[in-house]
Amino acid sequence: MMPRTSRRGPAPSAPGHDSGTTPKHDRNARRRRLPMRFLLPTTILVALMAMLMLRGYVHSEILADHRIRPEAATDKVPEKILDGGPVIDTRSGRTTSLSVPDHRLVLTFDDGPDPTWTPKVLDVLKAHHAHAVFFVTGTMASRYPELVARMVREGHEVGLHTFNHPDLSYQSKSRIDWELSQSQLALEGAAGIRTSLFRPPYSSFADAMDDKSWPVTQYVGTRGYITVVNNTDSEDWQKPGVDEIIRRATPKGGKGAIVLMHDSGGDRHQTVQALDKFVPELQQQGYDFENLTEALNAPSAHTPVKGLDLWKGKAWIFLVQASEKITDGLIVCIAIIGVLVFTRFGMMLLLSVAHARRVRRKGFRWGPAPVTEPVSVLVPAYNEAKCIENTVNSLMTSEHRVEIIVIDDGSSDDTARIVEDMRLRNVRVVRQQNAGKPAALNRGLANASHDIIVMMDGDTVFEPATVRELVQPFADPRVGAVAGNAKVGNRDSLIGAWQHIEYVMGFNLDRRMYDILRCMPTIPGAVGAFRRSALERVGGMSDDTLAEDTDITMALHRDGWRVVYAEKARAWTEAPESVQQLWSQRYRWSYGTMQAIWKHRGALVERGPSGRFGRVGLPLVSLFMVLAPLLAPLIDVFLLYGVVFGPTQKTVIAWLGVLTIQAVCAAYAFRLDKERMTHLISLPLQQILYRQLMYVVLLQSWITALTGGRLRWQKLRRTGVVGAPGSAPQPRASHSGNERRPVG
Repeated sequence: MMPRTSRRGPAPSAPGHDSGTTPKHDRNARRRRLPMRFLLPTTILVALMAMLMLRGYVHSEILADHRIRPEAATDKVPEKILDGGPVIDTRSGRTTSLSVPDHRLVLTFDDGPDPTWTPKVLDVLKAHHAHAVFFVTGTMASRYPELVARMVREGHEVGLHTFNHPDLSYQSKSRIDWELSQSQLALEGAAGIRTSLFRPPYSSFADAMDDKSWPVTQYVGTRGYITVVNNTDSEDWQKPGVDEIIRRATPKGGKGAIVLMHDSGGDRHQTVQALDKFVPELQQQGYDFENLTEALNAPSAHTPVKGLDLWKGKAWIFLVQASEKITDGLIVCIAIIGVLVFTRFGMMLLLSVAHARRVRRKGFRWGPAPVTEPVSVLVPAYNEAKCIENTVNSLMTSEHRVEIIVIDDGSSDDTARIVEDMRLRNVRVVRQQNAGKPAALNRGLANASHDIIVMMDGDTVFEPATVRELVQPFADPRVGAVAGNAKVGNRDSLIGAWQHIEYVMGFNLDRRMYDILRCMPTIPGAVGAFRRSALERVGGMSDDTLAEDTDITMALHRDGWRVVYAEKARAWTEAPESVQQLWSQRYRWSYGTMQAIWKHRGALVERGPSGRFGRVGLPLVSLFMVLAPLLAPLIDVFLLYGVVFGPTQKTVIAWLGVLTIQAVCAAYAFRLDKERMTHLISLPLQQILYRQLMYVVLLQSWITALTGGRLRWQKLRRTGVVGAPGSAPQPRASHSGNERRPVG
């Protein structure tokens, strides 16, 4: 269950404020805990990358070598090997070759096991009481261990075909050892055995051994392996037809043979059909289908393993299976996020067009007559000395009659005195002990004189027309609240420019969409207006969550009020100017949004307006504001993987395609807001860097919620750089280390 948090506003002497009494050990403890916000999300992302790397390794996407060496000279290969049988033994310095006795056939299957064709091959062999040898790759054995176990259980022999099928003549001895040991590890985990049989990739008959492959055969003999090639090739991989496969696989004159077939690497239906005819036909001719050691009357090639080796093999199989399942799940999540992202883009574009056409058509009116009655503007302020003068001055230029109430929430600076010293008409200062923003707004509401209440932040400035535009929707008696158009005032920095793109595209385009759908999730604290009767019916502002603006908006929807967006009601707010401040703000927003969704979850099963919001608004908010951003890092994880390990070109093209769609949406949003397109130059960099920070913030919010953590109010350091529209730019104040107020 989502925990209830403490009050939004900290006491003046609470830790995290510049009271001068914070014990040094408390500050050190906070600094020691700080990395956890990075450690937990980073650990999860690193684990995902590790799973992807492991999957890429067992899918031959990493460390794979697909080179094939052309034929070489044979002068260094002993004649008895070139003229000998398909079984080559170079163990303990021997140079011996063996052939299969007459009327004995050893069927061998390469490149498996395959989840589709290997079971069919095994079924045919079982039906005809035949045995065979399966030369498996470590990658496939790791992915499908149950098939390897079935091979051993049904009496077949298993040999190694390397781990990911490289031409070993190109590889060093250490790489050959790695290929063999990793393959044995897979066998140990899959079937609890080791094997002494080995078949090199791209091998054929013994007389094809050359000066490049022979040293490999000699070396693997020193590692305890018997090399098995073939002397009858069905060439089933060419799919020549069932009858042709049978003809090529049939030895002449009743001689014994090692027959090469494949149970993996593509469509093997001809192989299965040929096998079902080939085995009984040759059995009628007196042939026995045996595994290799049965045919040679030799001890089994399998050696059981136990103890530590067995558990190491099982651990390997477990990790591979986990990587398969996790990455399969990630792929599903990628599909989900793709659907969500493109659905959201499509809905934003279509519905924002509908919204713009509706409110911009000639003669559009919210009601029969414009709203001209005076309104009360509430300005909750906590330590806003650097901003509050600009804020109040901007309200004094309002084209609409306003009553300004500044609620000083126990500031420890000169916020209240600055406003009082301005000695402006229609401006009142209400002081209270520090109790948090919701309490300050409720206090202002109690002191307000008018029926329409405008709320803004103490670091925000309004244009002269803002209040007038903001209150016009109240001409419709069904409207209970109005969201204004919040804009970033300090967009001259890179972080500010990125937030500017986010505000115009992510927030305001979203608000147009939600307006049409009648499920606006949030009235921004920087610029919003409410009908007093609507606020009173839902109990005023609540401190149950850290996102009181989202909480009150959802409460109004559930009470049956319409919440709309006024695009011309522009307000200029000071966005965070450092990563630390941005982190603190978005952490609170994300966590508070999840709290609000949890608080209003009952709307899902209710009737009337509450039920409509619960079954339309809550799912959309959960999908687009919580789930989609949470899964979105997977796009970048797979992007990084694809760029490094391939297919690089397709990956980059796909990412550029998504970026193009985002750029189109952003350009349209900027056009609607009449913003300069030059700010979109930083959009690609925003997607690469800024978005990652937002991912980690949301993930940390999830962790806080799921672990029952408590998050207190995060006070941001302001500079007062955002001035009233049309006023001279305010110089950035320089801050020494003593003046800088902590964020947390």
